[in-house]
Amino acid sequence: MTEAAEPYPQTRAHREAGDWNPLWEKFREFDPDFLEAYLAFRAVPQTKGPLERKHKELILIAVNAATTHLYGPGVRRHVRNALEAGATAEEILETIQLTSIIGIHACNLALPILEEEIQALRDADRGPSDPAAS
Repeated sequence: MTEAAEPYPQTRAHREAGDWNPLWEKFREFDPDFLEAYLAFRAVPQTKGPLERKHKELILIAVNAATTHLYGPGVRRHVRNALEAGATAEEILETIQLTSIIGIHACNLALPILEEEIQALRDADRGPSDPAAS
């Protein structure tokens, strides 16, 4: 028995291009119309615009490798795509290195808060009777 043709063009196109995330199967089961709309939305910057394919693939490596995403299969797919689009290993490595900078933002956010809270605790310990508090 042959498999029925995929009635959703974006779903079919992503499968044929090898750009299919197995996690999307659940979306497809629950709401194929939502998945189709998402895939159409997602495809716009990948298929249109002024950036060369190589640069789009480098950006997609960064998105998938970012500490807020950490999606290994996406990194692998876009590294392969970037190499096929003419990116060098050095360009890909620099993209990964630049992406790692995102992690430093945890320190940029948390250290000033730590400093403020330490100061607030010191101020509370002095209390209203402490002449230095006024």
